[in-house]
Amino acid sequence: MALPGDRIRLLAMPDDPDPIPAGSTGTVISSTTGTIAQLEVEWDSGRTLALIPGVDQYEIITLADDPQ
Repeated sequence: MALPGDRIRLLAMPDDPDPIPAGSTGTVISSTTGTIAQLEVEWDSGRTLALIPGVDQYEIITLADDPQ
């Protein structure tokens, strides 16, 4: 699972009525665990919307501690 500060690219968000477009990139700003884990993401478009790992598909493109 991605961690705060990681940069991600969305691959698919199948169950959201107003999804972020596939291919969008953003930065994880927080994560929660428990019954439903979520990743709160600040998308480069300016929108903020959480991902649900295991439902929404994404890839990590840069780790938070990567010196790029």
